Parts: sequence; structure tokens; C-alpha cells
Amino acid sequence: MKHDPTTHFTRWQAPMGPMILAATSRGLSGVWFEGQRHAPDPSAWQRADDAPLLVQAQEQLTAYFAGRRTTFDLPLDLQRGTAFQQRVWQALLQIAAGRTTSYGALSQRIGNPAAVRAVGAAVGRNPVSIVVPCHRVIGANGSLTGYAGGLDRKTALLALEGAVLH
Repeated sequence: MKHDPTTHFTRWQAPMGPMILAATSRGLSGVWFEGQRHAPDPSAWQRADDAPLLVQAQEQLTAYFAGRRTTFDLPLDLQRGTAFQQRVWQALLQIAAGRTTSYGALSQRIGNPAAVRAVGAAVGRNPVSIVVPCHRVIGANGSLTGYAGGLDRKTALLALEGAVLH
């Protein structure tokens, strides 16, 4: 996945570990735990710890981790994904806090029920963790399958949201 060369970023110490937050002029384009699978190398980007959108993202994430926020009000830049990935990421935004869905149900939601594996791959490539809630997607049998940030974090995020797993 290519990133806009004008991307700016900051590093932030979140309750679940250090994170990298990135933004372009269009919106928040990345939220990754450091070392997360599929996280890009930010060394070519400009560090901008005081960029208003990155500060706002940190404030909203802080409120989320403290249990005071369940939704985010941030402009997003998801243009770096394929058209299919963008459809999946938009569908992730429809999963309410405290709720979960399966990869199969998500593939049906986007109108492509046979694309369960491709949906799983797109979920795993979500560049805006937590804000675009890929952690709310679980296996059809209720198992906590896959999370680029680690299954321990997925479990903790769902617990924070009060999700009931079946």
C-alpha cells in the first residue's frame, strides 16, 4: 500500500502500547501499534507532533481508552487502499461499539458473499486501527481470529467496549 509522500505522523504512548498516528491533508490515514503487522515505515514522513488532526486523534483515542468515547469524529483518508479494501473499511465503520460481526457477515454486507477470504485480508490491512474498528470482526464460530495488532489487544479492545462474545 503506497502512502502519500506528504503524510505526517506522531508517535503516541497509548494504554495498550506505543502507537504511530499518521495524517494527510485529507484526514487521518493511519493508526498502528508499533510493530503491528502491515504497519508502514514512517521514516520518510514528516514528524508533526503538534499537527491539529493528530492531536485531536490522540485526544479522542485517550477518551476511548478511558471508556468515555465509543465513536470517533475524525476526517479519514482511506484512499490508499484498493476499491475493494475501501468498501470493506467503510463497512467496518458501521459496526457499533460493543458489537461484533463475522467475516462472512461482512462479506455479505458489502454484497460479495463469496469473498470471505478477501474480506479477511482487507480487514487485516485496515490502516486506521481502532478508529476503523477491525477488532470487531471475529470468526463465524465466535473465535477471536486474527488481529494485526495482536490477539491480546483485540481481546482487550472488545472487553473495553463490553462486547459479548458467543
